[in-house]
Amino acid sequence: MQDADTAEPLPLVVMGVSGSGKSTIAAQLAGRLGLPYLDGDDLHPQSNVDKMHAGHPLDDDDRWPWLDRVAAALNDRAAAGGVVVACSALKRSYRDRLRDGTGGRVRFAFLDVGFDEIERRLKKRVHHFMPKQLLQSQFDTLQRPGPDEADVSTVSADGPAEGIVADIAGRLGR
Repeated sequence: MQDADTAEPLPLVVMGVSGSGKSTIAAQLAGRLGLPYLDGDDLHPQSNVDKMHAGHPLDDDDRWPWLDRVAAALNDRAAAGGVVVACSALKRSYRDRLRDGTGGRVRFAFLDVGFDEIERRLKKRVHHFMPKQLLQSQFDTLQRPGPDEADVSTVSADGPAEGIVADIAGRLGR
C-alpha cells in the first residue's frame, strides 16, 4: 500500500474481534495487492497463547509487548515494500501503540461484524487458540474507531470475503 502524499510503502492492519475474518481478509487482500501477509497472532508470546487457550482474556500488560512486536514487524515489512497484517487492535490505545511504533506510518481496516454473526462463526471454528467463551471479552474490550481516526476505514464484514476484499482494495485506490 502506498501513501499518495509520499509514495512510500505503508503497512495495513486488518483489525476486528476474533472471528471477524481478519486472517482470511488480510491474506486475500495481500494477495490481491501483491504484498506479503502476516498474522499478528503468530507474534503472541507463548504465555499469551497459553492464557487464551486456558480461557482467560488478555489484559493490557499482556498486550503491550505483543503490540510492540507487531509494530516492529510492520516497520520491517513496510521498509521492504509494504505488508498486510491481521491484528485485533481492539482499543484506541492499541491502535495508538501501533501508530507510535511505526511513526504514524500505518493504516487500518476495521472489520465491523455483530456479536451474533461472530458467535455463529466461532461455533464452526476449529484449531484456534481463542476459545468461543472469550467472545464477550472481545466485544467488551472493543473501542470502535472514532471519527478522528482518519487512518481507519470501517468496513462491513457480514458478506463474502471476496466482496470485503474488493471494498477495502477500492478504498485504497487499488
